Amino acid sequence: MVRYSGSSKGDDGSSQGNVTPVGNWTPPACWYEPRTAEAFQKYVEGVYTETVNYPGQHSYAKTAAGQFRDMYKDGKYKDYNLDMADEGTWWVAVQDPDRWMEPAAQRCNEMPFWVVNGDTPDVPDAVTPEVLAELAYKRLRLPETQVTLAPENTTKVNLPTWAWLDKAKFKPVDVTARINVGGLDIQATTTAKPVALKLEPGTKDAETYPASGECVINDDGSIGEPYAKGKSERTPPCGLKYLRSSGDGTFALKATVTWEITWTGTGNPGQTRLPDGTFGNEQDVTVQEIQSVNR
Repeated sequence: MVRYSGSSKGDDGSSQGNVTPVGNWTPPACWYEPRTAEAFQKYVEGVYTETVNYPGQHSYAKTAAGQFRDMYKDGKYKDYNLDMADEGTWWVAVQDPDRWMEPAAQRCNEMPFWVVNGDTPDVPDAVTPEVLAELAYKRLRLPETQVTLAPENTTKVNLPTWAWLDKAKFKPVDVTARINVGGLDIQATTTAKPVALKLEPGTKDAETYPASGECVINDDGSIGEPYAKGKSERTPPCGLKYLRSSGDGTFALKATVTWEITWTGTGNPGQTRLPDGTFGNEQDVTVQEIQSVNR
């Protein structure tokens, strides 16, 4: 089966989340991948034993499990092709466990079939380096988009608020997917690189810097620019300005990072683009009126 390694889990214990593809594209909901004859035998026998021994199991389920087992043990195939274990593999349909109810996941409806080592499976969704790259895409774990603000958390009406992201935290992440079964040994590495930050103030009564709300990544890998003394008269390269107070509540500032995603792998040494992905978070910002003094 497919094995994964890389940045699918946090290295620093920070909050993380899955990437969301831009547009209508989604990673595969199902695919076919190989199993050794021994692994396939263990799987079929396990399903059969569990089904027939499950308390209260319907007779039709037991019959179906028995027919499935017979096909590969004593029917069309003999003893799971164990005597041919070095010559080929069983290819089985696999569904994304998070999407098994979707129509796209039902497309892989072929019964397990035998493929001689070196042959190409005659199905449209057989695992390839590109499919592995797309499966790795789904497992990318991206850091929480918590921007640093100045002023921090509480700002004033009509006061430019600077925003930036730490370049040490927002660096490329990658996941490698590999399958090595029988005569098939392929892999792909999918890499996500941050390229832009989008700020959504949480109210229409606000302006962003730049006006588009899209802050591009700097040459050193950072996004935005930290505020420091002496910059109060400057316009923030990345930030926002609220035009009214949040009253007794807060505004939900949403910060979303766009990640450029590419892959390399077996037979594809160069970088190939996959759809960009995004991941964002909301943080509460309090906006107060500037108090004036009457004399």
